[in-house]
Amino acid sequence: MNEFERWRREFPEVSGAVVRMRNKAFSDGSIPAKYKVLAALAIAVVEKCKPCTRSYYQKAIEMGATKDEIKEILEVAVTMGACIAETWAREVWQDGRSEDDGGSCCE
Repeated sequence: MNEFERWRREFPEVSGAVVRMRNKAFSDGSIPAKYKVLAALAIAVVEKCKPCTRSYYQKAIEMGATKDEIKEILEVAVTMGACIAETWAREVWQDGRSEDDGGSCCE
């Protein structure tokens, strides 16, 4: 059990609310869920949340995002976040191609 799983067991009402919020926010609506996840990936890069970037990268792949779509959304993140976002986007691109998964608050 990772730290996030322990947290969720200790604080089920709060963590459950966050999970319900994510389920609603990332469901299909006027905007397909895949594009919402890609937007979350760009935001996570700009905010520099490594666990979030790993999680949203993987979710984007699972939802059918292509490598080209991910590249383009990372370009948007770099544009919005300037140099520091470029550094994080490079890390996301490298991490996304590795098999290491340390758990995430965004799962």
